[in-house]
Amino acid sequence: MRAETAGSRPLTRLATAGLAAQAFFELGAGVGMPAAAVLGPVPAAGLWALGTGTLWRTAGNRPASADAVFAVCNGVGLATVLAQLRGWPRRRTRLGVPWLREYEGLGPELMRFYNPILYVSGAAALAASLRENRSAPRYLPLLALGLVPLFIVTQHAEHWRLREVARRRPGWWNRRLWQLD
Repeated sequence: MRAETAGSRPLTRLATAGLAAQAFFELGAGVGMPAAAVLGPVPAAGLWALGTGTLWRTAGNRPASADAVFAVCNGVGLATVLAQLRGWPRRRTRLGVPWLREYEGLGPELMRFYNPILYVSGAAALAASLRENRSAPRYLPLLALGLVPLFIVTQHAEHWRLREVARRRPGWWNRRLWQLD
């Protein structure tokens, strides 16, 4: 008997693309990217590209029995966005939603581009958690939200590490950070 397919999981794919867009925007803007302080910019970018491609491909062709993995990924993606919105300087828009004023050295001039990426990614992860991966337990994405405080701490620690690396070895990939001091 053939395994039940879950469909293409378009919202999971959008959330995956949104998280990658955040990371590569950060790299292109000169503030580094997650894991760049530890691995270096090229290996970190390679790891992000490999992970994004793998998750994108598997979200489109894995059976419903794999829904738990994607439910966790969507929950972690949403937790990442919520940590950014909670852990960095922000203001409220006229609609009352938080809008980052600064994030890891991006500065206010880039927030008009970064915030929409953040919101698309978070909205897609939330929608995917609600609409896709139906064979997974519903509590899985909720459990991932418990990571928000940890992500806030690790985002700030990674930013601090990147600033230290930028001071010692300025380069194209961390150019905004060594200019902050």
